[in-house]
Amino acid sequence: MKLAFIGGGMMGEAIIAGVLAKGLAQPADIAVCEIVASRRDYLSQTHAVSVTDSAPGAVAGSEVIVLAVKPQEFGPAGKPLAGALQPGQTVISIMAGVTIGGIQAALKHEAVVRAIPNTPAQIGEGMTIWTATAAVPDAAREAVRRVLGVLGQEIYVGDEKYVDMATAVSSSGPAYVFLVIEAMIDAAVHIGLRRDMATAMVIQTVLGSARYAQATGRHPAELRNQVTSPGGTTTEGLRVLEEAGLRAAFTEAIEAAYEKAKLLGG
Repeated sequence: MKLAFIGGGMMGEAIIAGVLAKGLAQPADIAVCEIVASRRDYLSQTHAVSVTDSAPGAVAGSEVIVLAVKPQEFGPAGKPLAGALQPGQTVISIMAGVTIGGIQAALKHEAVVRAIPNTPAQIGEGMTIWTATAAVPDAAREAVRRVLGVLGQEIYVGDEKYVDMATAVSSSGPAYVFLVIEAMIDAAVHIGLRRDMATAMVIQTVLGSARYAQATGRHPAELRNQVTSPGGTTTEGLRVLEEAGLRAAFTEAIEAAYEKAKLLGG
């Protein structure tokens, strides 16, 4: 598979490293357009891929083009590609907020995939939600699925609105989880634990709980009840969290992030 990347930042590199590790492409099959010279040198030396500061040069002959620039950089980055893409090429955008319609209009190209990964994708533990236009054929969709699969789990959705929802949940979600981890560590230090000990305890507790939920497939409420003895310590802690409005705060946070995602795309 021949791939081109417009932008060689952290998420673009995560895909590059993943497709190389999985054998989906060889270094000679990958071209990266990156405007920062030091970053081009790094990608070339680290992954042995072809690098350039020319977008048309990078995409020539590629089957899949990954738009891995920041949303605010898409205008200047995409302009050289307007009308330059071939019908057999598929564009994957991992830019937050930029709609399929906006990408199609800017590039003058119909075969577009919009995907929203999250930061754990950098270690192959990500969650990516994606959708594709009718102009993307089945064979290209399967290629896209394999590319996104190197980042972790992927889910295809038939409507672009779900990508914006995923932006608020799985894409922004790691920040919510990190905030919870930070708060639990600080609280543990507050009651007298050393910070290094508290950090190890909290991170493993969050990691183990997530893996346990995934392995059992049980409803989170059922798993929570397993830990909650009548009149026990967990019951008391949960009472405080409920009184503090934890559930409502998460609902409001995700709703706010969703509205912001729609606003960015509008």
